[in-house]
Amino acid sequence: MAQRKFIDDWKRTHSCGDLRGADVGKQVVLFGWVQARRNLGGCVFVDLRDREGLTQVVFDPSTEPRDLSVDGSETIAQAVAIAEQIRPEWVIGIRGVVVSRGENLNRNRPTGEIEVRVLEAEIFNQAETPPFEIVDDLDTREELRLQYRYLDLRRRPMQQIFRLRHQMNQTARRYLSDQGCLELETPFMVKYTPGGARNFLVPSRHAAGKFYALAESPQLFKQLFMVAGFDRYFQIVKCFRDEDFRLDRQPEFTQVDIELSFVNQDDVFALVEGLMFEIVQQTRGIDLREKYPEGRFPRMTFEESMQRFGNDKPDLRFGMEHTDITDLIIAHQGGGVPFFAEIANRFENGTLRRDIPGEIVKVMSVSAEAKLSRKDLDEMEKMAQSMGAKGLARAKVGANGEWTQTALKTATVELRQAIHERTGAKEGDLLLFQFGKAALAHTVLANLRLHLGKKMGHIPAFGHGGKLEFLWVVNPPMFEADEQTGGWVAAHHAFTRPHDDHIAIVESDPAKVLCYRYDLVLNGFEVGGGSIRLHDPVVQRAVFRTLGIDEEQAEEKFGFLLKALRHGAPPHGGMAIGWDRVAMLLSETESLRDVIPFPKTQRGADPMTDAPSALDDEQLAELRLCVMPQKN
Repeated sequence: MAQRKFIDDWKRTHSCGDLRGADVGKQVVLFGWVQARRNLGGCVFVDLRDREGLTQVVFDPSTEPRDLSVDGSETIAQAVAIAEQIRPEWVIGIRGVVVSRGENLNRNRPTGEIEVRVLEAEIFNQAETPPFEIVDDLDTREELRLQYRYLDLRRRPMQQIFRLRHQMNQTARRYLSDQGCLELETPFMVKYTPGGARNFLVPSRHAAGKFYALAESPQLFKQLFMVAGFDRYFQIVKCFRDEDFRLDRQPEFTQVDIELSFVNQDDVFALVEGLMFEIVQQTRGIDLREKYPEGRFPRMTFEESMQRFGNDKPDLRFGMEHTDITDLIIAHQGGGVPFFAEIANRFENGTLRRDIPGEIVKVMSVSAEAKLSRKDLDEMEKMAQSMGAKGLARAKVGANGEWTQTALKTATVELRQAIHERTGAKEGDLLLFQFGKAALAHTVLANLRLHLGKKMGHIPAFGHGGKLEFLWVVNPPMFEADEQTGGWVAAHHAFTRPHDDHIAIVESDPAKVLCYRYDLVLNGFEVGGGSIRLHDPVVQRAVFRTLGIDEEQAEEKFGFLLKALRHGAPPHGGMAIGWDRVAMLLSETESLRDVIPFPKTQRGADPMTDAPSALDDEQLAELRLCVMPQKN
């Protein structure tokens, strides 16, 4: 057999997705994987695949080089002999001539006008039979796909996803660089600081008994860049959080991190909006200015979002908003419904009595078009109970405005009319009620709204369904009550700037303090969040006192940052964008794992490498660690 020429002498001339009718007559060299092989009467047809597409190549023993007007010194027989051996997923190279397929063209393939008549071939590598077929539509359990992720990534839909991620990264880098941002790096192994998500910890061999934390974000370091005078920073960075897993969460994830000096909230929004407009245009060809002609996304306060949708990341692709009717229940003294009357009695002159916890009544109107069965209603009641509710009160609006199929039949005409007017409910619609603590009522109806949105087809199984609904959620509380201690904790982090007109009540009335924190929401997913930072040491100390952190504790926990802020920190603020979530929504994939090249399962494991794995006694001894036996 002749000495090898492929790769050494014959370089690839085209990808497997390049060739068209205009290339007929060209002599070409292609490399790739065998997608399929068909032997039709001694003539072997092979679909050759690389990341750019498929080309049909033909091994025909009757082919004469002179018929193709090429050098006849090479024989066809050797190539045909190779064609008899090859199988799917073998890696091969071929040299041949592009010919027209005439009337036998394949209209479903970009290269379908042509095929390549093979003159010479070489096998680079044989392949075992794969555990699943490398095809676009794959009905294989995810665990197996992750175990053989390198094979799963050969599939065209997966390769398209990561081409999209490449476009996202390159677009972000170009745009942010043009906006004057410098791409700077921050460390992964950092000092553990309390607050936020749980950190992964890394033992230090050189400092026995001490640990690094894997950075959950570059938050503190990007603020140090501002103190250092870099003015505008960005980074496409890996972050690590030891959290419970769910559809849109992984232990290691990627975010686009941004920090800017001498800016206010509007300045940050303008930069991020411009970035998102560019990303959507470059990856999906969608001009968001058709929907947002002023180049700005709408804004909604945290309080309004909670009242209308029950959460701070509303999906605006459909309605079914919530309505707070607590004032109506009070005004009608319960309106003939015993448990409504109990709530109304908790108020005196419209004000909640101090000796009892606050409660609200919310209702969600569901259109008659939902056509909910008794089974559907029972399922929703079980869902409500699983979230901590006692049940799910409901009422169907009858022809004359009466409530049927309900325990609320005793409601007065006046109360029913008031609720219908407030919610817009009409005959055939279903009213779903929740009452009790505000947080519970919000949560139950928020989740039922999403459940019904999917059931009624307003929310596709995955993807954006042709709608991209962006929203800024702004002005959230700065502090949250800690029910266990009775004190206060930071709702975001201790370095968020309160509204200027709320600084005076940071210590005296923390519950009313709002701050310059903001979240960017897309189709019901929080895809980014950030804040204007607190750089004033006087206000910073007041915030620490509210959080129960004295000066000694503050120095112990955040000393290096506090010291930096005392050395001339500019006003600054920024944001982190969850790059995996954005990719998931733009590529319309089923889960976050689809847009991460080598993800973990919902249990945090990697079936491909069998991580995490145990250490042997020698390794543990070197780190001066011991492993406690797991309790049954």
